[in-house]
Amino acid sequence: MSSGRERISAKEMRAIELNSEYLSVSTLQLMENAGRAVASEIASRFSPPSRIVVYTGTGKNGGDGMVAARHLASLGYRLSLVLVGNENNIRDEVVIANWQAIKEMYKSIQIRIAHDSSLISVEDCEVTVDALLGIGAKGAPRPPILQAVKAINESKGFKVAVDIPTGVDADTGETEEEAVKADLTITFHKEKTGLAKAKKYVGELKIASVGIPPEAELLAGPGDVGLVTKERLPESHKGDFGRLLIIGGSETYTGAPSYVALAALRTGVDLAYVAAPEKAAGIISSFSPNLITIKLKGNHFASGNLDEIESWLGKATGIVLGPGLGVHEDTISAIDEFLDKVERLKLPLLLDADALKAFGQHKRRIETAAVLTPHTGEFKALSGREPSREMEDRIGDVQGLAHEVRCTVLLKSHVDVISDGVRWKLNRTGNPGMTVGGTGDVLSGIVGAFLSQGYDPFQASCAGAFINGAAGDLVYLEKGYHMVATDLIEKIPLIMNDPMSHRKFKSSERNIGSKISC
Repeated sequence: MSSGRERISAKEMRAIELNSEYLSVSTLQLMENAGRAVASEIASRFSPPSRIVVYTGTGKNGGDGMVAARHLASLGYRLSLVLVGNENNIRDEVVIANWQAIKEMYKSIQIRIAHDSSLISVEDCEVTVDALLGIGAKGAPRPPILQAVKAINESKGFKVAVDIPTGVDADTGETEEEAVKADLTITFHKEKTGLAKAKKYVGELKIASVGIPPEAELLAGPGDVGLVTKERLPESHKGDFGRLLIIGGSETYTGAPSYVALAALRTGVDLAYVAAPEKAAGIISSFSPNLITIKLKGNHFASGNLDEIESWLGKATGIVLGPGLGVHEDTISAIDEFLDKVERLKLPLLLDADALKAFGQHKRRIETAAVLTPHTGEFKALSGREPSREMEDRIGDVQGLAHEVRCTVLLKSHVDVISDGVRWKLNRTGNPGMTVGGTGDVLSGIVGAFLSQGYDPFQASCAGAFINGAAGDLVYLEKGYHMVATDLIEKIPLIMNDPMSHRKFKSSERNIGSKISC
């Protein structure tokens, strides 16, 4: 990046804001800090009683503008605020609170509601503030916002855009029809990716801190779930949300691949296929009518099964390899051959359990999007040493292994460590009751589902770790430590439908979510 500054997308910014709220830094606090930052920047350039006109929309960007107007009025500036739209369209509680505060300031702020285009005109002022639409807006501004954009551009005053000039796409920098041509853009927390590509609209760029805690980007939270949530359109078809192939099971272990498949289905994958040795597949199919089983010849996975699986690889959009697979000598060699096939097809892949043990013997860089989910013992088999007990060093250990094998590593522990070799995050959800067998398989199913839906392995792992642990925490609050893996599977939809709901469980008397040290 030419500017040397880190840039983020609108969706990533939304995730950070959600994670901040999860960490008890409210949207109201962030909005207050954002509006005050805008007011402070304006005050550093213009002296009272300069005349300032603030155009606000009915969303959160408008709320930022309302806060800025309140602070500027308190400093002695002559303020006008134009709400562009109907006040009944203000739906967010935090924006409603700031709008009510503005309406009480009828002596210090001239307030006008422009619910249609005819009520918008060019204002005579020293400063014009654009707080119409925020970074989530897409497409061309529509009336009456469009007319407000034109009025701002025609104004002779110094033009300040809040977070992003209205009409500019925060991710691409593209514009349709007309966009605000700002002299100054004050964006929050970090530069948005589109701003660098829209310099003629952005003008001078300032980045303002709004009090987001660094932990909002370092700890997995509800925002990470939002990054892997796919909208289901009415015209969606079977398979649009992923087809996951699970290869596992043996004469001893039949539950593990079943947990993976059932967890993937609860996460939202459309189809889950389980390829297992014939006897194991028969038992697996009896667990649930939702499972599609592929019966492989023999008592365990071997090279002779690769041709049987070939046609299923063409249907799958993601693979989970390893749960309950066994570690027979020919299974280990078959896994290495299978990895070659998956790499050629560029299918996203998750390796867990016995597949990790096999991979440790033939360790190499993986040439496809991949996730490894070792526990501490498996990590030692992969890297040659146990991960450090000191968190900072432990993060470095996981980063090092991820860089070496060129994939994302999710080290399962009481604090999960996730890294793709560059980025890293910690996950604090979960509790000691999750030492019961099968909870790691549930995690594999959740992450595998996201991989099969095309999500980035690091994002899939962060969201999966949070959901899996949060589901376990919900079970704990109902049953204490007397849980089994299937209990977690039933809680997955609750966390996915409302990932913020876990926030109230964080502060339970046992303080499940507070752990951080090793």
